[in-house]
Amino acid sequence: METTERPQDPLEYERRCWGRGLEWVAGVDEAGRGPLAGPVVAAAVILPPDVVVTGAQDSKRLAPEVREELSLLILDCAHAVGVGAASVREIERDNILVATTRAMGRALRSLSRSPDHVVVDGLQVKGLDWDHEAIVGGDGAVHSIACASIIAKVCRDRLMRRLASRYPGYGWSHNVGYGTPEHLDALRSLGPTPHHRRTFRGVQLDLGLDGNGSP
Repeated sequence: METTERPQDPLEYERRCWGRGLEWVAGVDEAGRGPLAGPVVAAAVILPPDVVVTGAQDSKRLAPEVREELSLLILDCAHAVGVGAASVREIERDNILVATTRAMGRALRSLSRSPDHVVVDGLQVKGLDWDHEAIVGGDGAVHSIACASIIAKVCRDRLMRRLASRYPGYGWSHNVGYGTPEHLDALRSLGPTPHHRRTFRGVQLDLGLDGNGSP
């Protein structure tokens, strides 16, 4: 397990919470709000005091192989890690915001112990059944959120790579469901799969669908 203390303390937020007696601080983030296919996945991470995972930051800034390595470090050193997802069917039925909230709640409920404090990346999450603090840019400012960002992204990307073998031609092994030119071309030529979000604008435009996913 590689851990270090940095000159600019990445645990500044967590230390403030620990100083208030909030020992179990859960950082929460999601991956997969924007893709045209696949679920949305959320993760919650509780770190031990004084442990920093070297290199952990906003997952979007990291190469896939680096995220994979860091995810193993996080799983090794964290007090608790929880992962939750919401399916394409839930996204289509309820909308992506409701589905994301549901995935976050499932991630928190899957933790091995209940957190004393929850902090999420972005704005306040309406409907999340946990008192929480929201920090815009939290994946770059709160270390436990950065770790949650990595776990969520790695879990979702692995799922999409597995689905790629069942649905070849869409490029999911590398675009993981995002609307790349390759993916959009495949939608036009191959049509949608059961894992496509038909209510998403990118899918509708390329298939000539209306807002309900119908021609």
